[in-house]
Amino acid sequence: MGLAHLSFCTCVAIFLLSICSLPSFALSRDTKNVKPKHEPLGFLQNLVGCEKGDAVEGLRELKQYLHKFGYLQSYSPSLDNTARDDSFDDLLESAIRTYQLNYNLNVTGKLDDRTVEQMIKPRCGVPDIINGTTSMNSGKAHHSQSAGVHVVMHYNVNQGGHKWLKTQLTYAFLNSGNSLRSVAARAFSKWSAVTKFSFQEIQDPDSADIKIGFFAGNHGDDDPFDGPGGILAHSYYPTIGWFHLDKEERWSTNPSMDEIDLESVTVHEMGHLLGLAHSSDENAVMYPTIAPGVVKRELQQDDIDGISDLYDL
Repeated sequence: MGLAHLSFCTCVAIFLLSICSLPSFALSRDTKNVKPKHEPLGFLQNLVGCEKGDAVEGLRELKQYLHKFGYLQSYSPSLDNTARDDSFDDLLESAIRTYQLNYNLNVTGKLDDRTVEQMIKPRCGVPDIINGTTSMNSGKAHHSQSAGVHVVMHYNVNQGGHKWLKTQLTYAFLNSGNSLRSVAARAFSKWSAVTKFSFQEIQDPDSADIKIGFFAGNHGDDDPFDGPGGILAHSYYPTIGWFHLDKEERWSTNPSMDEIDLESVTVHEMGHLLGLAHSSDENAVMYPTIAPGVVKRELQQDDIDGISDLYDL
C-alpha cells in the first residue's frame, strides 16, 4: 500500500513538473504540437484542373472565397439550386482571370496548380477588390517611363483615400497585451521610420486610435475568422483603427515551417491601419499572402512608395 501510494505521488509530481516546464511562447500557449483542427481551404485541392463548362462539387465554396475578397461582387449563394452554384460559368472564369493577374500568375481563367496553390496560402482578410475597384495589378493606372523601360508600380492606397489627419497615434491592446507588446513596438517603428507618424501605447482602448487584439470565430465585426490556415488577420482603414488577429493560428516569433510569423503579419496589418491597400509585388510587406515559415518584416521600396504617395511625403 505504501509503495503504491509512493508511485502515485511520483506520477503526480512528474505530471505537475511537466505542466510547469511547458514552453512560454508569446501567446502563452504551446503551439509546437498543436495540429490544425481543419483546413478551411482544403476543398480547393479537389478543384485543380477545373475550367469553364465544368460542374464540380466545391465550386460553390470557391465562389464564396472569391466573393469575400472582391472578385465576385454580385455573387450570392443559391439556396434552392446548389448545382448551379457548382457550375464553372463565365463570371467565375472572369473572376479567376482577374485573380491570376493580381497574383502574377499565368492568366488562363482555369484552376491550374499554381492558382490553387496561391489561393490556399494563409492570407490577410482585407479584400483585394473593394467596391468593384481592384487594388492590385488588374486595376493599376499608375505608369511611368524610366530610361525607355515601361514600369508598373504595384502599390496602391485605399480607394477612398482614407488617411489619418494627425501624426501622433495611440494604440492599446484589447487582450494579450504582453504577447504583442514588443512585436507591435517593432512593427510600428518600421512605419515611423519612413513617415512622420509616431506611435504611443496607452492603457485605455476606448481612447486609443488603434485597438489590437486576438480573437476567434465570430467576434463582433461581421468578419469571422476561420481557424488555422485560412485568414490570419484583418484590420481597417483610417480612422477606424481595428486590428484583429486569429488566435487559433500557429503563431510564432521565430517560425518553423508550419508556423506563421507574428511580426510579419503585424507589419502588414499596420500598413492597412495607415491606409495602404494590397500590393501585387511579391516582395512587398503589403502582398496579401504569407506562407508558413516565411519572415517578411522589412518594408520594401514598394511599401515606402505607397505610404509616401498617400501622405505626400
